[in-house]
Amino acid sequence: QVQLVASGGGLVQAGGSLRLSCAASGGTFSRHAMGWFRQAPGQEREFVAAITLNGGNTAYANSMKGRFTISRENAKNTVYLQMNNLKPEDTAVYYCAAKAGDYAFTRARQYDYWGQGTQVTVSS
Repeated sequence: QVQLVASGGGLVQAGGSLRLSCAASGGTFSRHAMGWFRQAPGQEREFVAAITLNGGNTAYANSMKGRFTISRENAKNTVYLQMNNLKPEDTAVYYCAAKAGDYAFTRARQYDYWGQGTQVTVSS
């Protein structure tokens, strides 16, 4: 059983940056692919980014490419999401997720474990 705790959200102006963190416990972090998803009010949860076991491969939603960067530190059991040039449409609750296996999974239903989410609000 893997427990995930996401943090780092907040209020930022358009064009600003935030770095989200997701700390894992209770399992072998280095054996889990990790992903970030987000959900805005009234919308379905959508894929943001994913990373394989050792960080060698990553995947991004098209609208995040070039602005967001996913990374991980297995020694710290933590995955990060660096978000730059934020836009008001990036406003959402951001969730981290874990899935055993070495692949950059992009679908929410593929993930087994979820964090509680952290709110990101981008003002115009």
